[in-house]
Amino acid sequence: MALHISRATPRARLLNPSIWGSPGTRCISTDRRNRLSKFWTPTGGVKSQDGEQDESHALLLRGGYLRQAHSGVFHLLPLGLRVQNKLEALIDKHMESIGASKTSLSSITTEELWKQSGRYSANSELLRIKDRKDSGFLLSPTHEEEITSLVASMVHSYKDLPLRLYQTGRKYRDERRPRQGLLRAKEFMMKDLYTFDSNVEAGLETYKSVRMAYKNLFDELKLPYLVADADSGNMGGKLSHEYHFVSPKGEDNVWSCSSCSYVANEELVEKRTPEAKPTDARPLTFTGISVDRKTAIKISVPRPASLPHDATPSWDQISQYTNPHALKKAAPSNMELDTGIETATLSSLLPKTTSTVQISDRSLSPSDATALDLTPTVSGSACAHCASGTLHVQKAIEVAHTFHLGTRYSEPLNAFVSVPAGASKDTEWVPMQMGCHGIGVSRLVAAIASLLADSKGLQWPRVVAPFEAAVLTGPAVSEEESMEVYDLLSRYAEKGLQTVDAVLDDRLGKSLGWKMKDADLIGYPVVVVMGRGWKDKRELEVQCRRLGVKKDVGLGQLRDEVEALLAQL
Repeated sequence: MALHISRATPRARLLNPSIWGSPGTRCISTDRRNRLSKFWTPTGGVKSQDGEQDESHALLLRGGYLRQAHSGVFHLLPLGLRVQNKLEALIDKHMESIGASKTSLSSITTEELWKQSGRYSANSELLRIKDRKDSGFLLSPTHEEEITSLVASMVHSYKDLPLRLYQTGRKYRDERRPRQGLLRAKEFMMKDLYTFDSNVEAGLETYKSVRMAYKNLFDELKLPYLVADADSGNMGGKLSHEYHFVSPKGEDNVWSCSSCSYVANEELVEKRTPEAKPTDARPLTFTGISVDRKTAIKISVPRPASLPHDATPSWDQISQYTNPHALKKAAPSNMELDTGIETATLSSLLPKTTSTVQISDRSLSPSDATALDLTPTVSGSACAHCASGTLHVQKAIEVAHTFHLGTRYSEPLNAFVSVPAGASKDTEWVPMQMGCHGIGVSRLVAAIASLLADSKGLQWPRVVAPFEAAVLTGPAVSEEESMEVYDLLSRYAEKGLQTVDAVLDDRLGKSLGWKMKDADLIGYPVVVVMGRGWKDKRELEVQCRRLGVKKDVGLGQLRDEVEALLAQL
């Protein structure tokens, strides 16, 4: 049974039944079949409002997945929401596999909590708001402070641990220059998992189990990815890994070895430093200044052979001859080097400094065990983790990150539990060992689109596709025939069990050729065409653009053929 709603009068419908579902109408079906005649898919020529040139983002717009509301802010349309919901279901499956419980924290947090953790003043991308009482709040970019405060108020004994809590929700970042659509937006969807353990050993075991869950999740997408050793930055902790899709559109540099399994991001990459050779060339010396303007910081690195011996590069050129991430590590823990200061400003401030710190590359100070490799890593640098490999860089899109935080948040936010103590006392209180593990859900949507799109449109892996297969009908195909093919794919008739998440393109007023181009744009993994072959021989054309398959099959072989293709995607 199908209920159709049109603009025709009731009398006109009775006199002319063919007007039901005619061009220019919307129809609503109650038979529980997925029909494009009742599903809003506003595909077509749409351009980004901010002049975005990213091709995959343009395809998401034209394919009817999203629309831009404001700069860096997007509305998901029905197709986009189906992709996001399937990603969330995949995440739920793998979070449940490690015993994580799903929560939903408020998007609003307080300035006070962030000041307590020490992250408030250091974060310039916070979206700050005030209520009518002039109290300070934030739209959360992440929830370490809130979840730690919540757990601290409710968990007080080691017997309540381990605890693994996660959520998938909206996050906010005051991006200075939103770009690349969902990849760099002001509002985004993110899965964040927070883990709590009573000791370091248990915390590290939890970290291993989370990494395995992430591996299983990304393996299920059946897309190539890299896992890179990473720097924790202002998140805290000493152990973290990033998950990347290799893409020329990525903004991150990921280094990998040609021989061993070593992979690291730009901040943490380590190259093997060649033995220092005697040279008459005087080193390059740059003099910088600390952020508090009290300390001059002298930085010495080897002079490149290509640089004349009398050349003196300015401070503005330091990034060409040094690794800025290594400089950050080399500075004393209580001092931060101002890497962004202009040469003219620096020259006026240096005479006012009260102390000087010397930092040298290890090739210039071979006897100094604490000296670091300050020179930039270049393609072909020797790998520090094996004897034969060389390092090569690839552009990549970061889609997930795992952190072992230790007590970075539990100590300042008073998240302590009681544990058994020695003979001198019954119990003692220790800060919980924490981990935080994120997956950028909306970033994944954009990254997958970028990774698989071609000149015809989008292409989705089976597990996140809005629909796994689309059945396209020609003008000579009857309603009964199209439902017969759809039902064969989508359910076992005798049990009502769904097998393939299919959609029927039964839109009237659209030619079969138009539907095929629209299906290519949307990116269904498999397309089943009811065209001339169906009319002549009751054969269907099965297409899988990603695998390069186009073949005619009989109705009896259809489900097995479609399932075999989907199993590869």
